[in-house]
Amino acid sequence: MTIGCPKEIKKHEYRVGMTPHCVKGYVKNGHTVLVQKGAGEGSGFEDSEYQVAGAKLVNTAAEAWGADMVVKVKEPLKEEYGFFRKDMLLYTYLHLAADKELTDAMLKSGMKGIAYETIQTDDGRLPCLTPMSEIAGRLSAQEGAKYLEKPFGGRGVLLGGVPGVERGKAAVLGGGVVGTNACKMLVGMGAEVTVLDINTDRLAYLDDIFQGHITTLVSNEGNIEKIARESDLIVGAVLIPGAKAPKLIRKEHLSMMKKGAVLVDVAVDQGGCFETTHATYHDDPIFVIDGVTHYCVANMPGAVARTSTLALTNSTLGLGIQLASKGVEKACKESALLMRGLNIYDGKCTFKGVADAFGLQYVPADEVV
Repeated sequence: MTIGCPKEIKKHEYRVGMTPHCVKGYVKNGHTVLVQKGAGEGSGFEDSEYQVAGAKLVNTAAEAWGADMVVKVKEPLKEEYGFFRKDMLLYTYLHLAADKELTDAMLKSGMKGIAYETIQTDDGRLPCLTPMSEIAGRLSAQEGAKYLEKPFGGRGVLLGGVPGVERGKAAVLGGGVVGTNACKMLVGMGAEVTVLDINTDRLAYLDDIFQGHITTLVSNEGNIEKIARESDLIVGAVLIPGAKAPKLIRKEHLSMMKKGAVLVDVAVDQGGCFETTHATYHDDPIFVIDGVTHYCVANMPGAVARTSTLALTNSTLGLGIQLASKGVEKACKESALLMRGLNIYDGKCTFKGVADAFGLQYVPADEVV
């Protein structure tokens, strides 16, 4: 099989779908790899490294997209829809539940799409999403702390405080991978941290591992209003795999918040868990509504592209080789993880969260492969 790796074209996206190590893995298994020139530069990988690993360098995106299977990082943009065709396999983050236009284009083309973010183990883990969630969670604390600084429009609060001065208050909505990693950084900064989740077992686990250094609250309307009023920083870390995120902080909550407080929405790829969220980019990451700063960058891990690329490809390579070596049908039949990752197949929507988001007919993946 030929596998293509085009250069990412999303604004300020520096990650790449394959490292030279990945190329070696595919080539060793008998596949031909086409890498667009310059694809790895943003992550610190030179064209020469890909050549040494066995890749064929191609000049254009069209050549890379012409492969049987295309491996990317981010969802395709409108400029790339013209590369879609029947029977090609796209293996990347798709986030279709937040993008009807992309969903419609993929369905119309007859292509096949495996979404990293819905590849799921029997016990609910998301192995291809987890590394980016870990990075985004850690970055959320870092960016939130920065935008609390007065020169960036914030309240002028140091999250860790100093002797004789109270610490800043941070709240994290969601106790999953993103939320746990945000808590790690916030606790390390010395902030007063509260985490909210609907799962009391998860809250008990977090209380245990943080040894009482965080406050845990059940996520409900009353507690959300409480943290809206009290917090300097709120991190939105809610995930429903493959589906739109619920809107937990609504516009009316902003009037309750402190002027110069910061909202960081890590769920922006799935539509965001703040009602006022809209996607931003690294060169213009924030906007202000009712005196509250919103940080809603849709590809946060792209800011630390080398770390992110290495972490992502550690998880995607093995499954990618299975797809290339066996074909999508056989690979999905033999792997429940990949079956759950199949979102689009030959004009059919095969992931329920996406179908529900847009009122599409849902066809279970195991019925089409």
